[in-house]
Amino acid sequence: MNATDSAAGSAARQSSRELLVFTLGSEEYGIDILKVQEIRGYESVTRIARAPAFIKGVINLRGSIVPIVDMRLKFAQTEATYNPFTVVIILNILDRTVGIVVDGVSDVVDLTPEAIRPAPEFGAAVDTAYIHGLGAIGERMVIVVDIERLMSSEEMSLVDDAVRAQNNV
Repeated sequence: MNATDSAAGSAARQSSRELLVFTLGSEEYGIDILKVQEIRGYESVTRIARAPAFIKGVINLRGSIVPIVDMRLKFAQTEATYNPFTVVIILNILDRTVGIVVDGVSDVVDLTPEAIRPAPEFGAAVDTAYIHGLGAIGERMVIVVDIERLMSSEEMSLVDDAVRAQNNV
């Protein structure tokens, strides 16, 4: 390897995105690993009255009340069966902490911008507003989610309202 190859490789690594890959059923999704605070096993949550079904409830994470969103329900998949592989990914997004329940975490991958293809248009049948693109990793296809956009959406503001109501703030 010469200096030019090394510089090109370094530039490619700098522009690539590290994604945490998680599974929902047979599908794989990737989120920016810089948003991930920690990964925990699933534990029982405290339900919040009148919260949407995809909001499982809240947990007390070292003194902070953290809303928990079931991604399988959020993406209108079948209801999840929680098992020992079910995990909660704790995210730091837009100055708030949110947990997402997923079926499992598989790995961390680097994707260059060229490896991420735009999401196809499905018309009004499928909301692709939160899909950044589709990443090809060999034979695998990872759906790259714009998790910040998803969690900052209007329906997610319901999470903040529910947590405030829970805390009587």
